Amino acid sequence: FQYLRRYHHRKNLDTFWYKADSVEWGPAECLQQLLLHCGIADPSWSELRNFTCFLNIQLRDCEASDFCNPAFVQDTLQGF
Repeated sequence: FQYLRRYHHRKNLDTFWYKADSVEWGPAECLQQLLLHCGIADPSWSELRNFTCFLNIQLRDCEASDFCNPAFVQDTLQGF
Protein backbone atom coordinates (compact mmCIF):
# COMPACT_ATOMS: atom_id res chain seq x y z
CA PHE A 1 0.00 0.00 0.00
CA GLN A 2 2.82 2.41 0.82
CA TYR A 3 4.23 2.00 -2.69
CA LEU A 4 0.84 2.23 -4.41
CA ARG A 5 -0.06 5.43 -2.62
CA ARG A 6 3.24 7.07 -3.46
CA TYR A 7 2.98 5.88 -7.06
CA HIS A 8 -0.56 7.27 -7.33
CA HIS A 9 0.65 10.67 -6.09
CA ARG A 10 3.60 10.56 -8.55
CA LYS A 11 6.27 10.54 -5.84
CA ASN A 12 9.76 9.22 -6.49
CA LEU A 13 9.92 5.53 -5.56
CA ASP A 14 13.64 5.12 -6.24
CA THR A 15 14.66 6.03 -2.70
CA PHE A 16 11.60 4.73 -0.84
CA TRP A 17 11.81 1.54 1.26
CA TYR A 18 8.87 -0.26 2.86
CA LYS A 19 8.44 0.37 6.59
CA ALA A 20 6.69 -2.52 8.36
CA ASP A 21 5.96 -0.62 11.54
CA SER A 22 4.54 2.42 9.76
CA VAL A 23 0.78 2.99 9.94
CA GLU A 24 0.34 5.92 7.62
CA TRP A 25 -3.32 5.64 6.55
CA GLY A 26 -6.47 3.79 7.43
CA PRO A 27 -7.96 0.59 6.02
CA ALA A 28 -10.48 2.45 3.84
CA GLU A 29 -7.75 4.28 1.93
CA CYS A 30 -5.75 1.06 1.65
CA LEU A 31 -8.71 -0.74 0.08
CA GLN A 32 -9.31 2.21 -2.24
CA GLN A 33 -5.70 2.10 -3.51
CA LEU A 34 -5.87 -1.68 -4.02
CA LEU A 35 -9.10 -1.38 -6.00
CA LEU A 36 -7.64 1.45 -8.06
CA HIS A 37 -4.46 -0.42 -9.03
CA CYS A 38 -5.42 -4.10 -9.21
CA GLY A 39 -6.50 -3.88 -12.86
CA ILE A 40 -9.85 -5.65 -12.46
CA ALA A 41 -13.10 -3.65 -12.64
CA ASP A 42 -14.96 -5.50 -9.86
CA PRO A 43 -12.46 -7.79 -8.11
CA SER A 44 -13.38 -10.45 -5.60
CA TRP A 45 -11.59 -10.67 -2.25
CA SER A 46 -9.62 -13.59 -3.64
CA GLU A 47 -8.45 -11.53 -6.61
CA LEU A 48 -7.43 -8.66 -4.31
CA ARG A 49 -5.55 -11.10 -2.11
CA ASN A 50 -3.73 -12.59 -5.11
CA PHE A 51 -2.86 -9.11 -6.34
CA THR A 52 -1.45 -8.02 -2.99
CA CYS A 53 0.51 -11.27 -2.53
CA PHE A 54 2.02 -10.96 -6.00
CA LEU A 55 2.82 -7.27 -5.52
CA ASN A 56 4.41 -7.90 -2.12
CA ILE A 57 6.69 -10.60 -3.55
CA GLN A 58 7.71 -8.38 -6.46
CA LEU A 59 8.41 -5.37 -4.25
CA ARG A 60 10.35 -7.44 -1.70
CA ASP A 61 12.52 -8.82 -4.52
CA CYS A 62 12.95 -5.32 -5.94
CA GLU A 63 14.13 -3.95 -2.59
CA ALA A 64 16.63 -6.81 -2.31
CA SER A 65 18.02 -6.28 -5.83
CA ASP A 66 21.23 -4.32 -6.31
CA PHE A 67 19.83 -3.05 -9.62
CA CYS A 68 17.11 -1.19 -7.71
CA ASN A 69 19.41 0.19 -5.02
CA PRO A 70 19.98 3.90 -5.78
CA ALA A 71 23.24 3.88 -3.82
CA PHE A 72 24.59 1.15 -6.11
CA VAL A 73 23.36 2.25 -9.55
CA GLN A 74 23.22 6.00 -8.77
CA ASP A 75 21.72 7.74 -11.84
CA THR A 76 22.55 4.97 -14.36
CA LEU A 77 19.20 3.16 -14.01
CA GLN A 78 17.05 5.93 -12.56
CA GLY A 79 13.39 4.86 -12.38
CA PHE A 80 14.21 1.23 -13.16
